[in-house]
Amino acid sequence: MVSRAEPSLSGRWWWSIDRVILSALVALMVSGVVLLMAGGPPVAERLGLSTFHFVNRQAVYLVAAMTVFVGVSFLTPRQVRRLALLIFTVSLAMVVATLYLGVEVKGARRWLTLGPIGSIQPSEFLKPAFVVLAAWAFSEGSRRPDLPGTWIAFLLLPATIAPLVLQPDFGQTMLVTLVWAGLFFVAGLHWFWVLGLGGAGAVGILTAYQLVPHVRARIERFMDKGSGDTFQIDTALESFAQGGWLGKGPGEGTVKRILPDAHTDFIFAVTAEEFGIVVCILLVMLFALIVLRALFVAQKAEDPFIRLAVTGLALLFGIQAAINMMVNLHMMPAKGMTLPFISYGGSSLISLAIGTGFLLALTRKRPRAVDFGRFRS
Repeated sequence: MVSRAEPSLSGRWWWSIDRVILSALVALMVSGVVLLMAGGPPVAERLGLSTFHFVNRQAVYLVAAMTVFVGVSFLTPRQVRRLALLIFTVSLAMVVATLYLGVEVKGARRWLTLGPIGSIQPSEFLKPAFVVLAAWAFSEGSRRPDLPGTWIAFLLLPATIAPLVLQPDFGQTMLVTLVWAGLFFVAGLHWFWVLGLGGAGAVGILTAYQLVPHVRARIERFMDKGSGDTFQIDTALESFAQGGWLGKGPGEGTVKRILPDAHTDFIFAVTAEEFGIVVCILLVMLFALIVLRALFVAQKAEDPFIRLAVTGLALLFGIQAAINMMVNLHMMPAKGMTLPFISYGGSSLISLAIGTGFLLALTRKRPRAVDFGRFRS
């Protein structure tokens, strides 16, 4: 154990970190590898790959993610802002580049191929950086009236979601917009604007329904199963029914062998089949613990930037998890959203490591500034 008096950087880190959030995040990362051993092999075999292809790759990604996760958690709030600005600038440029150079998958251009690195999804890295910058802008707007912080936060949203809409990636667009609206509300802005944003969001969804064929098809299949192919969601629901409360046991699942995207978007359904609804509930509780603990720490923060940034990062993490699980349960149309730290994906894993690293860095205990003016005679 490290002594509280230990002056080293690692000693100060250990005694200042929020160990509840840290423990829950590590538990999720380990669970992800275990659960991928259920969902990954059937997909790998269908694609003609080695049985544990996705599991082995996820383990390699996880080592890199853990390195990023721990490294980012050492940063100060100022360093977090600077790194977020750098990541946002590079990621936004890469998102724009996907419109021209990206690989088209299922009618969308969301991936860039970068030589030996392979394919990456720049929008994944854009999200945590956007949240930190939006929180920074809102906090500066409330703290320094001479700076147009609130207007910068307003302009940041369309600048971010415009290229996402053009890809098109309406799932990420919706996630980013919801988190931004949450920050908007927490920043204390008037209910009139919140309602106006809700109306604008409804208009955006209606426009996408009218103009984008695959969005219209997904919504219609969600509302009426007879309007199109619902094999994927029907199979996911069958996984829950087959698994019951306690599941069939590790490796005993059968529905997963025909479930598309069993290692990514629908790994929650695979978990239900093999490990049961009880384990799914435990996963939900783990996600809820991280979000609620982060919001509790944010509530006590005196710095407006830390309060807003931690709130936004917690919302980003929690809403993404909720969307994935709701899609698996047919509670909303399919969005192509991964389950944080559980679904397979290098870009998703590294971006989550950055976002949760930011979260740990900003929730660390720091000594309060002392007002020495009180002691002057």
